[in-house]
This record gives sequence, C-alpha cells and structure tokens, in this order.
Amino acid sequence: MDEIFTGSFTQQEPISDDGIAAALDVLRHGRLHRYNTQGDEIAETALLEEEFAALIGARYCLAVASGGYAMATALRALGVGPCDKVLTNAFTLAPVPGAIAAVGAVPVFVGVTEALTIDLDDLAAKLDQANVLMLSHMRGHICDMDRLIALCNAAGVRVIEDCAHTMGASWNGVPSGRHGVIGCYSCQTYKHVNSGEGGFLVSDDADLMARSVILSGSYMLYSRHRAAPPPEAFEAVKYITPNISGRMDNLRAAILRPQLRDLDARVARWNERYAVVEAGLHDLPGLQLIPRSAAEQFVGSSLQFLLLDWSADAVRQVLRRCSARGVDLKWFGGTEPVAFTSRYSSWRYAPSEAMPTSDRILDGIIDLRLPLTFSLEDCAQIARIIRAEVAVVFQSAPV
Repeated sequence: MDEIFTGSFTQQEPISDDGIAAALDVLRHGRLHRYNTQGDEIAETALLEEEFAALIGARYCLAVASGGYAMATALRALGVGPCDKVLTNAFTLAPVPGAIAAVGAVPVFVGVTEALTIDLDDLAAKLDQANVLMLSHMRGHICDMDRLIALCNAAGVRVIEDCAHTMGASWNGVPSGRHGVIGCYSCQTYKHVNSGEGGFLVSDDADLMARSVILSGSYMLYSRHRAAPPPEAFEAVKYITPNISGRMDNLRAAILRPQLRDLDARVARWNERYAVVEAGLHDLPGLQLIPRSAAEQFVGSSLQFLLLDWSADAVRQVLRRCSARGVDLKWFGGTEPVAFTSRYSSWRYAPSEAMPTSDRILDGIIDLRLPLTFSLEDCAQIARIIRAEVAVVFQSAPV
C-alpha cells in the first residue's frame, strides 16, 4: 500500500518556555512599545538589537516590523526614490520587488542560474543600469559573494542583502548580510526565528543606520538604542529624514531573544533534515538536485529541485500525485501566482522584458518546506514519496 504522509508543512515548533516567560513578563508590565521604559530599564527590543548585532558581527542593528519594511527602509536610507532603477533577482519572492516599488523605484531583473542563484554574467551586463542591487539569497541559495562584491564595487553599485532565507548562513565564513552595505532579515513565522512578523536591518555605516533609525519611527529617542550610532551621527539627518513608523515591539523582541541564542542548534537540525531528503532524491532520473559550493554554509530550512525541461502537464502530474499522498510541493513555473510562488512576469507593477534563459529554469523549480516539526523519518518518508511519484511520471509520460 502506498505511504501517505500526514504531517503539516506549515506547522512550526512552539515558542520555548523561556520565550513564553519573557513574553508574559512584558504582558504583565504592559510596556510593549520599545520606547516605553521606566527608570534605567533597557527595552527588550534594544537588547535584541544588541544581541543580533553581536551574533553576526555587525556594528549596528535595527529591529523592525517585517523583513519587507527592512528592505524598503534600506532603500530609503540609500537615497533610492521615484523612477530610480534597482537591480534585483528574477527568482525571488514578491516582497523584494514590492519593497523597490514601495519607494517608487523600478526593478531591473537579473537572471537565475541552475544553482538558483543570481546570474553573475547577466548582472555584469546590467550593472550600468543602476547604482543599487537588492540581492535576494532566495530560498537559502548564496552565490559567489566574492565575485559579486568585486563586480559591484568596480561598478560603484551598492549592495543590499535580502537574508530572509539565510539567517545563520555564511559564505567563506562571512555571515550572510555582512557582504553588502546593509543586510535585511525576516522573523516571519516561516523563517529561522519566529515572532509572527518582524525583521532586522544591519550595517556598519553610521549614516545609513542613523537614517534607518529615524525612518523606523524613533522620533528623537534614538539614544535609547544600544546597537545604533552615537548621537552625533543623527545630527545631520534628524531634521530631513521622515518618520515612516515600522518599529518592532517589546513583545516580539522578548519572544525572539531566546530563539537567537538557539540559532546554531536550529541550523544544525534543519541541515540534518535537508540531508535526509537530498539523499533520498539522489540519482533520480529526471530530477536535478541543486549544487552547493564548499564556500557556502547554508541553512536547509527548505529544499528545491529542478524538473528541468519537463512539460507543464508532467510537472502538474507530479504535484497532484504527491499532494494525494500528503506531500505539499510548490512550483515556480505556473502561469498564475499561487500562494508565495509568484515570478517576475507576475509583478505587473514592475514590467520586464522576457528572460527565456531564466524562464526555462523557473519553469522547473519545485519547492519543499522542511519545518523543524518534521522528524528525520518524516523527511525520509517525504523523499520516498517524491521519488516514487517523479519516477512514475518520468517513465510513463513525455516530459
């Protein structure tokens, strides 16, 4: 009898007891707003910023309401405005071009490789079109950051890193988010730490961070930040930078602080699960696993594979057959956006020329979440189901 998987691909682990206790402390005293403190009290949000900055080796950190807000704030801090062009990945999620559009700028999409990273040759050809790159480490795949930064530095292009899928990852030992001038992270439920919504922005640039703190809605309370530039950095920007409120609150910060302390262990657990599924799909005819560079220390919180050059009908058969057995696969090749799986041609507020080389890859990308609520045996069962159904379709129908 065919196996049926009964787990949930959207069920995250519960908040830990120490996170719940910290949240209850905030609820009991009622001072949820980050600037609502008493005496010499240090707000949970200020402590969280300090701890995250130390964790990834950044000079400054700002906690905000979401990863998307962090990206839009980064763009504004860099002076990006209406009609400016911003380079970004063709393979990403909608909040990335959304952040660009939110400041009135225009995305210029850069192609994707079979490693699911930004196409550096295509980037090199387009660097003269913009002076900012919003680089998305989409689904946890990190490109050759040494080459990318060398290309961008030579062209005078400043890099913002979207690290929504790479908190805890690194390239050649440098944490994700620390190569560009600003790094942005998400704490949304399906990310590596979970406060429902939330995000971080990090930088070593005092001017950029001062602007970001004012933009986030600090009023003139920036001295209450512990991972922000000194007061003199704010003097040149505090009267000319608008307040676009998007602060994180103390309740979410209290939930996040214990999770940050456990991040390394969580990364190791994700990678165990990733390895089990990858091993179960190894050498399967018709299915292409995604190569990883030895320089990339990744976080396997999701897994992707390619059904490259398959017909749309054959891919849909695989999706239907796996779904019937409880395995929820997402596909980036659909003509209409479904859930989070939109693509550059879906974002009609950001029209683009056709990119046939990238379209071929996007048409084959299959995505699989691996929440930590899955056991290793769950992951092995998922791999068995995918392997069986891909094999049936591959053998029985022209792909």
